[in-house]
Amino acid sequence: MPELLRTLLAFALVLGVLVFIHELGHYLAARWRGVHVEVFSIGFGRPLLRWHDRVGTEWRLCPIPLGGYVKPHGFEGPDEATPEQMAAWLPGRTFHDKPVLSRAIVIAAGPIFNFLLAIVLFAGLFMFAGRPEVRNVVGQVVAGGAAEAAGVKPDDVIVRIGDHTVSDVADIQARIIAEPGAHTELGVRRGGQVVTLPVTVGTVTDKSGARTGQLGVMFTATVGKPMLPMEAVGAAVLETWRLIIQTLGGLWQMLIGQHSAKDLGGPLRIAQMSGQVAQYGVASLVSFMALLSVNLGLINLFPIPVLDGGRLVFYGLEALLGRPVSRRVRDISFQAGFAVIAGLFLFSTFNDLSHFGLFRWVASLNG
Repeated sequence: MPELLRTLLAFALVLGVLVFIHELGHYLAARWRGVHVEVFSIGFGRPLLRWHDRVGTEWRLCPIPLGGYVKPHGFEGPDEATPEQMAAWLPGRTFHDKPVLSRAIVIAAGPIFNFLLAIVLFAGLFMFAGRPEVRNVVGQVVAGGAAEAAGVKPDDVIVRIGDHTVSDVADIQARIIAEPGAHTELGVRRGGQVVTLPVTVGTVTDKSGARTGQLGVMFTATVGKPMLPMEAVGAAVLETWRLIIQTLGGLWQMLIGQHSAKDLGGPLRIAQMSGQVAQYGVASLVSFMALLSVNLGLINLFPIPVLDGGRLVFYGLEALLGRPVSRRVRDISFQAGFAVIAGLFLFSTFNDLSHFGLFRWVASLNG
């Protein structure tokens, strides 16, 4: 399959599934809480396809595949609706007249469904293909790196850094990244005995000036045996939780300057990675989709007014104050939130284009 076609198909599949599941969470929660849903849309823009189901919901498939939305009946509320909209309201079926808890459930269900999708995908992967594991066994030593200078060899098992016993690759990476230039010792198991190797951790400096440590090894990846269903579900829950913590940790490191914000990618990078992952098979694509689903769920829970998390903040304030937040405060907050999201979209797109080398190519034309 041509690379461009594979990339487009993989991107459409990945994003389409994630958006559908997210909006399905909102839809099912609304139906559960007695709210009529007027529109369920995948994508934005003029609909390519539309149809009505037996309960009166209009389903749309639109050409701009960067998201979707569910429109609950009476979502705008009395202080925002026009007289014509208010006249068409179905008594007892509108979103705004439901208790604050019901409204919060409808909004929170989208991100929750993204986390559930990740668990389902990981569980299926572990049941049918086994759980991929990266062990702390050195598979390859990078030429010229800190590990090579210290005498690390392939098949060495790293068991200690300094005085700390390490149990897995994540532990090793966390300690090495946090200690650029540090003089320490590696304990490696080699031929049945533990050998101590003095090492000076390598230093990598990104374009923003942030420094991180680097050891210069690649670890051995293995795939375990397929798991039983209950075991796979438990492992999938733990894997999803690990990704949540890892993602939040990465965002925090970006905020405090340990990681460059230039690592932030957008839709173009996701499209590129979808095509690259797809060429390695279904298992790799499923794993990538689960990772993105976790990220989508987390992003939507950020307390930015135009996102689900921002609306949940307003509902929390309403529960505490006993009244809705004023329309003026909401309007200003939504405008600010939209500006933040638009800024992040433009910034991530700029990063993507820089990553693809577009600006270097333009500069070379002028040179």
